[in-house]
Amino acid sequence: MADLPPKLAEIVEAFREAQGREKLELLLEFAEAMPPLPEWLAANHDQMDFVHECQTPVYVAAEHRDGLRFYFDVPKESPTVRGYAGLLAEGLSGATPEQVLAVPGDFFVPMGLAEVVSHQRMHGMAAILAHMKRLALEHLDNTARG
Repeated sequence: MADLPPKLAEIVEAFREAQGREKLELLLEFAEAMPPLPEWLAANHDQMDFVHECQTPVYVAAEHRDGLRFYFDVPKESPTVRGYAGLLAEGLSGATPEQVLAVPGDFFVPMGLAEVVSHQRMHGMAAILAHMKRLALEHLDNTARG
C-alpha cells in the first residue's frame, strides 16, 4: 500500500478491517455518497469516457483542479460498481497524475472484496482504474505540451 495516496490507503484499510457483509455495506455507503455529475459535465456527457470492459454502463471523466478530480456516471441500479467508482473518486480526489499512475492495478486485493463480489465485478474494477490511469496520463501529456 506504499504506492497509494493517503485517502485511498485509508479506504483500503477500512475495507481490510471490515468483515464479510460489512464490506458490502461500505461499498453501498460509497455508492450512496457519490455526488451527481457537475452541471458542466452533465450537459456534455459525450466528454466522458465509456468503460467498455464493464457490464454495467460506466462513464468517467477527469479534470485537473488542485490535483485530479474524477467524475463518474454509474446507474444507481448497480450499487457495487457505483460504490467502487465512488471509493476511487474519493480516494484519488486531489491526487497528482503521477500518484494515480502509481496505484497498483490490483490495489483492491487486500480489501478482501473477492469475498463479497464476483470475479467479473473484480475485472470491472480493474478496468475502471485502468481508464482513470489513462485519463491521468492524458493530463500529463497535455501539461507536457503546454
